[in-house]
Amino acid sequence: MRTPVHSYEQLRRCIIVVNGLRHQGDLVDLSAIADVLSRWAACESPSSDAQAVNRMMDLAVAAMSDVGEISVDRIPGRDGIGDVVLLRAGPQHQRIGSLLIGHLDTVHPIGTAAGPLPIRRDEDRLYGPGLYDMKGGVFCAMAALARAACDGTLTKPTVMLLSPDEEIGSPTTRALIEQLAMNADQALVVEPARSDGAVVTARKGVAWYQFDVQGVPSHAGTHYADGRSAIRGACELILEIEGKTDEPGGTTVSVGKIIGGTARNVVPSQCKFTADVRVTNVASARIIEDAMQSARPRDERLRVTVTGGFNRPPYEKTVANARLLAHAQSVAGSLGISLPDVPMVGGGSDGNFTSALGVATLDGLGVEGGGAHTFDEHCLLSSIPSRIGLLTELLRTPLPTEV
Repeated sequence: MRTPVHSYEQLRRCIIVVNGLRHQGDLVDLSAIADVLSRWAACESPSSDAQAVNRMMDLAVAAMSDVGEISVDRIPGRDGIGDVVLLRAGPQHQRIGSLLIGHLDTVHPIGTAAGPLPIRRDEDRLYGPGLYDMKGGVFCAMAALARAACDGTLTKPTVMLLSPDEEIGSPTTRALIEQLAMNADQALVVEPARSDGAVVTARKGVAWYQFDVQGVPSHAGTHYADGRSAIRGACELILEIEGKTDEPGGTTVSVGKIIGGTARNVVPSQCKFTADVRVTNVASARIIEDAMQSARPRDERLRVTVTGGFNRPPYEKTVANARLLAHAQSVAGSLGISLPDVPMVGGGSDGNFTSALGVATLDGLGVEGGGAHTFDEHCLLSSIPSRIGLLTELLRTPLPTEV
């Protein structure tokens, strides 16, 4: 049985109009919003399950299907990953004013909603897999896009990209995001908001490495001296690379998984481990990359192969990003909304790609809530109307290009 979809009319009833205005005479209906988002959460969409992600993309496309002012492009997935959806609105003859970026894949496996994270409402909190990160934010962005498109207030082309693979590093969407961003005045990323609705203007760069250490096997009792332990070599390497951590400077190296050996009484000939790296700037990224690639075991009879690297460049607080933040705070102020920002955060997003290209990027524009990637994940329904209002105005008044 397919998950029932919501038409645009149902979505439209949830759209808030700021400054006391009303849409079709209705106040914002948080119960209607909760109903839509509950259905979205029930359509579980882990990144690794292309069919599941595509079912969620179906819901998103259906929500826009009756909006003649918005065109839908659906790009078939590849490499076992789901489809990409592009929503386009506004004039189509000039540079993109705003690139909205959201993802509909989640980290939660199928069955999470039926098990440790049931979909439920507790007053202002709506619990469910992926609601905070980031189906709630996608909902807000789609509602804002629909509203601005239908009232004809978009002055420049606007594109919204719905990604199927952000949670696994955006392997199939990065190139498209970068291509679109290069022709955009601003990138608005609807990852979840921080405490008190704070937005994100900087993120650490992210790298993943795998080390494959090859040793020399031997019998651990009768021919111990003939062997060379890959596990011991791996442990020496782990101490070396984790020693590159500089917490005051914002660089961390963490080995999170190690596998090695064959049997208790065999000097191990093989050991693999993975490392997660976070850095604050491009200079630190270059230092870490050199250190990872040049790391070698002390015993010359051991061999190591290093694969991986940076999948998300640092998202630094550039002049362009600061300018966009000031613009957004001015817009928010006119709506009576407080919009603080936070220091650089450790988690990456697709905003890392756009900011690294020099495109003015503002992240964390999604819903308030908490528990991302945990069984306590929830969004705050009360944050949704103001987020829709803010996003609508940012789409109507994109950041002008500097001359």
